[in-house]
Amino acid sequence: MELKKINENIWEIPRQGSMRVPARIYISSKLLESVKRDMTLQQAKNVACLKGIQKASYVMPDAHQGYGFPIGGVAAFDLDEGIISPGGVGYDINCGVRVIKTNFFAEEIKSNIKSLLDEIFKEVPAGVGKGRAAHLSYSVLEEVCAKGAEWAVENGYGTKDDLEKTEEYGRMRDADPGCLTHRAKERGLPQLGTLGAGNHFLEIQKVSEIYDERTAKAFGIQGKGQILVMIHCGSRGLGHQVASDYIRMMENKFGIKDLPDRELINAQIRSELGQKYYKAMCAAVNFAFANRQMIAHYVREVFKKVMGTNEGMEQVYDVCHNVAKFETHEINGQKRKVCVHRKGATRSFGPGREEIPEVYRSVGQPVIIPGSMGTASYILAGTDRAEELSFGSTAHGAGRLMSRHEALRRFRGEQIKKDLESQGIELKSTSWKGVAEEASQAYKNVDEVVRISHEVGLGKLVVKVVPLGVMKG
Repeated sequence: MELKKINENIWEIPRQGSMRVPARIYISSKLLESVKRDMTLQQAKNVACLKGIQKASYVMPDAHQGYGFPIGGVAAFDLDEGIISPGGVGYDINCGVRVIKTNFFAEEIKSNIKSLLDEIFKEVPAGVGKGRAAHLSYSVLEEVCAKGAEWAVENGYGTKDDLEKTEEYGRMRDADPGCLTHRAKERGLPQLGTLGAGNHFLEIQKVSEIYDERTAKAFGIQGKGQILVMIHCGSRGLGHQVASDYIRMMENKFGIKDLPDRELINAQIRSELGQKYYKAMCAAVNFAFANRQMIAHYVREVFKKVMGTNEGMEQVYDVCHNVAKFETHEINGQKRKVCVHRKGATRSFGPGREEIPEVYRSVGQPVIIPGSMGTASYILAGTDRAEELSFGSTAHGAGRLMSRHEALRRFRGEQIKKDLESQGIELKSTSWKGVAEEASQAYKNVDEVVRISHEVGLGKLVVKVVPLGVMKG
């Protein structure tokens, strides 16, 4: 495969064969070796063959092999000729990250980290298939999927300020719960307000570095040592079922004969099935927004119980990763509405975009890039440059380096807990197996991922945070 080096952090697979556009990879030589070991580059090349794709098939610095599209893949499609693909969104629809700031600093809270984690563990179910004791009715679930975080706020979980500081204001208005199958709804019924397993986590963190004081202050971050809470989870079984259902429907209707990879099954955006998938995906996005909204409420309640107050626990932002959206971007000198797929990629809009909350419009949207268990995480700001380079997108995390099976072979959960404790990090988990699968060594170096994002211009470094307490499913 021909791979052309543009500069230290940008590589390109030139247009060839059935490719309609080139594939552009934002990565360093160090990280490039990891994506050469799996199918990431071939998947990026395959995406470049899809109908209606615009400008390029983009790959973010944390990329690795996924289903159809690489995880860390971004592609935009023309609304008339283009497609929408479940493989370009992913199974965990609107897996995303929410950050809440507090008025506490590390020294005030250090002795309470274990108590806080213990109480959050009681309030927020975690683990594979875990749900809350009180199940929703089907009619309430449909309302959740239609209204997203708005439903949660209306029912006493959080405030309107949370909605203002959530991507899409916590609700994708094209959602239609009627496009969900009975099985998708059934899987979602017990899981609202739950963390789940895999790479999902909840962390109590402290600010360790501030790179841009003006932007940090705009985000509500006042200084080193300030305590933040980061919540990383998605649409649980409901979103997974939406992906499975519509992959099957599209295969049954269209077949796979003209595709470079059967996992790239898709429908034309304007087709009946394409629209049904989009509306079902929006419903799953809303479920995930409501899910994180409820977890944030439980966290605030725990802080009030353990620390005596939750005053000042305001949301910084909530970003989603696995999603397809209709957005306006400049293409060949013209403003055009396109369908942007971000799979394992974070929106990174620069200053002035109307989609950004007014309070952040002068500095760009907050971009949250979590690390792996026990490592640093980062908050960046979106840039105008990202809109030119990647349809306003950047990385979504560290990105896996090895499979979960390989991680299980190499690591032991009990030892990881001891290692974290030696660093002053409390860990609470439902499963040693889950801890081993998520060992930090199984992921790329998040510092390197973020460095590339910053240097290329996909996102501007604002704040570095490190964990004090980690909750895993």
